[in-house]
Amino acid sequence: MAKARSRAAVRKVKDRWKAKNWYNVLAPPAFDNVTIADTLADSPDSLINRVTGVSLQDLTNDFRKSHITLFFKIFKVEETNAYTQFAGHTLTSDYLRRMIRRRRSKIEGVYDVTTRDGAVLRVKPFATTDKRIQNSQRKVVREAMKKTIDDQAKTSTLSEFVNSILDGKIGSDIYKNCKKLYPVKRIELYKTEVISQPTVMMEEKKPKKEEKEEIKEPEKKEKKPKKKEKETEEVKEKPKKAKPKAKKPAAKKTAAKKPTKKTTTKKKTTKKSAKK
Repeated sequence: MAKARSRAAVRKVKDRWKAKNWYNVLAPPAFDNVTIADTLADSPDSLINRVTGVSLQDLTNDFRKSHITLFFKIFKVEETNAYTQFAGHTLTSDYLRRMIRRRRSKIEGVYDVTTRDGAVLRVKPFATTDKRIQNSQRKVVREAMKKTIDDQAKTSTLSEFVNSILDGKIGSDIYKNCKKLYPVKRIELYKTEVISQPTVMMEEKKPKKEEKEEIKEPEKKEKKPKKKEKETEEVKEKPKKAKPKAKKPAAKKTAAKKPTKKTTTKKKTTKKSAKK
């Protein structure tokens, strides 16, 4: 009896794996809906709120950004595709250790900001210096970091704000503002967390560039036939100028041949007179 129960338990375990299906996890539209990973699940409802971590190198094929890891959360499943939202990012521990050295100061900060489309993020930047600094100088650097991050978040959507963090634009802006107060060596935004997703759907600036390109293309096509008309006019004018030039050398050749004939006739007459 014990053997029969154990066999039945093994069969039930195998049946659970057969019931599971594979699902493709897709990145958000800001990252061109690239496939991040493949997962197994019993039902689509069990996939919701799952978080996957991916290196930015795998998405962009850029080796210089291998130290950045992105986190995406699944919020919707359709057929075999699972759609995700941006949940945050971090920098690898080995990359952070290289930034910190002895007899130097590390200035950290934690700021909650809201973007233009209503998303709330928690941003954690840090700055390093060449020497140890006082607490009053640390306070000034933290205020400069907070001001630049708030200004950037108010004028950009969630996707634009994330792209500016990953590209290093916000870090360079903080460096310029802190340079006036105290010479900072390096600034990095080493961690972000999305507390709440956007509440308003905002149009991004990318589609505007595409419209300008579409308007420029028909203008170029209209200008091309004008160039062809000029070329045909030049081709028609060229043979008219070439005809009188061909007649002049012909006249010179005839004039040059006549004296040669006369010289030959004179030589023949002189020979005949000498024989006589």
